[in-house]
Amino acid sequence: MLREIATARDGARLSYELHKGAGRGRCVLVHSLAMDASFWHRVLPYVQDYADVLLYDCRGHGRSDKPDGFHPVERHADDLCDLLDAVGWNKAVVAGASMGGCIALAFAAHYPQRVAGLGLFDTTAWYGADAPKQWEERGQKGVTEGMAALVPFQKSRWVTERFLAEHPDVIERAVAVFLANDPQAYLQTCRMLGAADMRKLPAFDFATRIVVGIEDYATPVAMAEAMRDLIPGATLTVFDNARHLTPLECPDRIGDELKLLLQGAKAN
Repeated sequence: MLREIATARDGARLSYELHKGAGRGRCVLVHSLAMDASFWHRVLPYVQDYADVLLYDCRGHGRSDKPDGFHPVERHADDLCDLLDAVGWNKAVVAGASMGGCIALAFAAHYPQRVAGLGLFDTTAWYGADAPKQWEERGQKGVTEGMAALVPFQKSRWVTERFLAEHPDVIERAVAVFLANDPQAYLQTCRMLGAADMRKLPAFDFATRIVVGIEDYATPVAMAEAMRDLIPGATLTVFDNARHLTPLECPDRIGDELKLLLQGAKAN
């Protein structure tokens, strides 16, 4: 696997990884806020028997460019479209976690012809009426106090206490990625999430699978249920003993969800 660079329509450079699999499917996975492509590395072994897997650093994250200014979720959807063009994929199963789920949902809404199946993990179509204020406060804290000031809050929401105790190495790697974020880019992404509202969706003609952890305090079960109700035919699976970042905490079960999407995917 080599790191490659694709160029988005506005000139932003996007860093990506293309992992060749043993199957004929194609799957692109979009990471959570303040993470990068490595967020999905624990899931890869459960998917590569079925598909090639495309991972990337969203704009404002990792090795991708961090352009100044506000970038709405629709621009992130355009980035994903441009990335698929760069690797020569017409269609793919598209899945994302948390922020990545918002981006995957926006992509499906704006480019449905390019979606072979949709996975929405630990996410929501809308964070609520108070979201702009709440996300602004979180982003500003990263700027004024530093990203380290947010770590205790994040760790308590990402995974359960049991997982923290049993897999400290996984969380240490995630924290290292989190701390490497540019605070101003983080603030702009927080603003994007606060403004995102995807409650008006077209009819989807591909399978959609929604997953949420029973102890998810960031995008709780009620938000997942509301999203399921927006998408006729969508399935909702609630994981026990899991919080907000199920790809970190339950990579095998997320792999099972992706396999089901790949097995039922519309032709690429």
